[in-house]
Amino acid sequence: EAPPRTAGTPLSDFVMQLEDHTPTIPDSVTAYYLNRAGFEATDPRVTRLAALAAQKFVSDIANDALQNCKMKASGQSVKKQPKDKRLTLTMDDLAPALAEYGINVKKPQYFT
Repeated sequence: EAPPRTAGTPLSDFVMQLEDHTPTIPDSVTAYYLNRAGFEATDPRVTRLAALAAQKFVSDIANDALQNCKMKASGQSVKKQPKDKRLTLTMDDLAPALAEYGINVKKPQYFT
């Protein structure tokens, strides 16, 4: 018979899984930015947890930008839509997605 599960058991299981997880953002990059923010993690699982949170944050923004792009593309007439269905991430799609997360970007008036 399995031992009874406590409220902290799923969290401890998750933390243990972080030991074997290789995040998209390397540990050294995450540790560098955590250190620049004044946080020093001695446990690599903490660094990986921060990397996982950053990955989720970037993924959510990219997904929101994709949805903005798709909505804009669906509003175009059929003649203007290219036969190639690939989409291009533009600042016009990215800026509103970032604004939803409190990040305001302003592109320069002129590109040189």
